[in-house]
Amino acid sequence: MLINLLYGLPAMGACLLLQSLLVIAAFRYYAHRRPSVRQSSFWPTMRVINGVMLILVIGNIAQVAIWALLNLFLGEFSMFGDAVYHSAVNFTTLGYGDIIMSEKHRLLGPLEAINGVLMIGVSTAVLMAFFQDAMKKTFLARRKK
Repeated sequence: MLINLLYGLPAMGACLLLQSLLVIAAFRYYAHRRPSVRQSSFWPTMRVINGVMLILVIGNIAQVAIWALLNLFLGEFSMFGDAVYHSAVNFTTLGYGDIIMSEKHRLLGPLEAINGVLMIGVSTAVLMAFFQDAMKKTFLARRKK
């Protein structure tokens, strides 16, 4: 059982590192495009917010792939597609249960679910912070007209 922590905690750390790098990338993307957010039209603002969302979603998908690779390495799956599907179900806490891990590595599922909840929560918080800032600036630009 403890061996699962030795495998799972580094995977969680890798996901946290990746999430941190992508949050920084999202901040840079937003800061670089901030002048277009100051327009009174919503369309440029929505393009910028969609770009931020795309960066964060790609990050979450990459984190699912990290867990899938761990499961492949441990011999839980022979096909990458099955490992990705299983990881996506765990990462998003859907928990279908149609594919389960062996008893030996069963604890990795809840670890991945905890990791997924945290990382998706971070993505949501970052996206909402940008969305609020962008909407505020767009409404202020409309008032000035």
